[in-house]
Amino acid sequence: MRPTPHKALAASLLVLAASAAALFPATPAAAAPRAAAPAAAPAAACTPAQVVGNGDFESGTSSWTQSSTTVITSRTGQSAHGGTAFAWLDGVGGTHTDTLSQSVTIPSGCSSASLTFWLHIDTAETTSSTAYDKLTAKIGSTTLATYSNLNKATGYAQKTFDVSAFAGQTVTLAFTGTEDSSLQTSFVLDDIALNTSGDTSPPADSTRTPAAPAYTVSLTSNTSGTSWTGHESVTFTNASATALSEVYLRLWDNYHGTCSAMPIVVSNVSGGTAGSLSVACTALQVSLSSPVAQGQSATIGFDLAITVPSGADRFGYDGAFVNIGNALPVLAVKDGAGWHLDPYTNNGESFYSLAADFKVTLDHPTSLLVPATGTSVDTAGSSGRTVTTATASKVRDFAWAAGPFTKISGTSTAGTAINIYSVTGISSSSAQSMLTTAKSAVDAHAARFGAYPYGELDAVIDNNYWFGGMEYPGFVLDLVSTTALTHEIGHQWFYGIVGDDEYNSPWLDEAFTDYATDLAQGKTGTSCWSSVSWASSAEKITNSMAYWDAHSSRYSTVVYGYGKCALHDLRRQLGDTVMANLLKSYAASHWYGVSTTAEFKAAAQAVTTTDLTSFWSTHRIDG
Repeated sequence: MRPTPHKALAASLLVLAASAAALFPATPAAAAPRAAAPAAAPAAACTPAQVVGNGDFESGTSSWTQSSTTVITSRTGQSAHGGTAFAWLDGVGGTHTDTLSQSVTIPSGCSSASLTFWLHIDTAETTSSTAYDKLTAKIGSTTLATYSNLNKATGYAQKTFDVSAFAGQTVTLAFTGTEDSSLQTSFVLDDIALNTSGDTSPPADSTRTPAAPAYTVSLTSNTSGTSWTGHESVTFTNASATALSEVYLRLWDNYHGTCSAMPIVVSNVSGGTAGSLSVACTALQVSLSSPVAQGQSATIGFDLAITVPSGADRFGYDGAFVNIGNALPVLAVKDGAGWHLDPYTNNGESFYSLAADFKVTLDHPTSLLVPATGTSVDTAGSSGRTVTTATASKVRDFAWAAGPFTKISGTSTAGTAINIYSVTGISSSSAQSMLTTAKSAVDAHAARFGAYPYGELDAVIDNNYWFGGMEYPGFVLDLVSTTALTHEIGHQWFYGIVGDDEYNSPWLDEAFTDYATDLAQGKTGTSCWSSVSWASSAEKITNSMAYWDAHSSRYSTVVYGYGKCALHDLRRQLGDTVMANLLKSYAASHWYGVSTTAEFKAAAQAVTTTDLTSFWSTHRIDG
């Protein structure tokens, strides 16, 4: 989903609507894990970290030792790279020395440690051959670089150094600026960071559990489609060597209500005992009737009631038109890090789940059309009612809508059936344009990443959505926007087919999908990285939704914009053909699986002899 301002003007939609899931990381067979040295003691586990304190200087002198009170400053004459504060060494115009230093501890067990900082140099010196004034950057006793008045430039430039050799050590990071007797040179530093990452592999797909869920759902609606009641069951297998004594159901849409008035109510649990609700009533613990050993299966069932609130949202109704996204309870994921019980985010997505099979029966008034995930078949129900049975295989979620939509259909050149469902107020020409876009987009993405596997594709079009668009398997919500719809359909591959932990690694679906959207629209991203300007040293493309919810104004800019620009830069680094082959093979190796940043980085490194360490550091892609 790409967030947009509430009630954004139509003129803004093309820019703001192009976001959602996208690329996929995993290690192909060619990228084998690094072997441990024979007879060596096990390496310490690497905990990726950023170890420089107050690298953006926004907390004043905290963590730093400076030679004078004028070094860390926000005074006029220079400007920060991000925020308001910076470190200004020299600039006096006479014999002078300034120093700035900090003691840092670089964790052991990490294969990579990278120091970055942003440097601006301006000078009154006129020579083009003599270095009169100098800045030296050191770590421990090692000089990393020396800059001078000869390196003057407009604006900041990022500097990157591999300091992996200092892993396990506490060393001093120091900058020393010296001026001669005349003509000033200013050395201005900002956003200093030292990031570590390591060899520890994420859990393999096989350790994620409960695995291979199969959901069976039967629901009946009221006359408007805003209330649904019935039964749901799920059968699953324990893939872990540790027996499962409990599972968690994610009741995501309880975010849209309160714990005393929940939109999603589960009752009469069978196959286990319902425990307490947690995470603002979006997680329900179910203690299983008996522990489930590795390779064994179990089934839980429960009655389900869904009450849809008012609002043109992914879960809400807009007049007579109802959207029912994330309403079906789904199993939370447990892996080597434990149960993933992250909170709901309205800024993006939290919806981390494994590929599953769904058979969903929806009994509704015949006056309501019901587009849904999967392939649907309508049969006559009781008087004035229709039963829509939707079947979907290897999808991560199930969503549907209900309302007196206007429907048009077509088939893409490659054979995918497309249905466009429009609310009142969408012109026939706009609907037809969206059908044309959907046909083109699904074929373009399929040609690059692998054939679309979900049968038909349904798109619900409503210009009242406050967001640019929203993706579900085989089912998307969208404004009238060519770019947004191309983006949301791209999510069928990135998040849908190639899964990811959307809360902790949102870039893996949003940046990759925005990149895929550019490719589908013939955009090359030329020079887009040149406009990057970080707000702080803590800001990274790979930050989690916990960070972006606290810095929501930067989420779209960094994850979508900088993320796709980084992928364009990677394509230029690797070459068009190598990048295209990388993404296609990566998708194939993670088809219906889960990708991670570490796996994607390993896959990219495996296709080139160029060390990509500095590339990841420059583009702030950690993991």
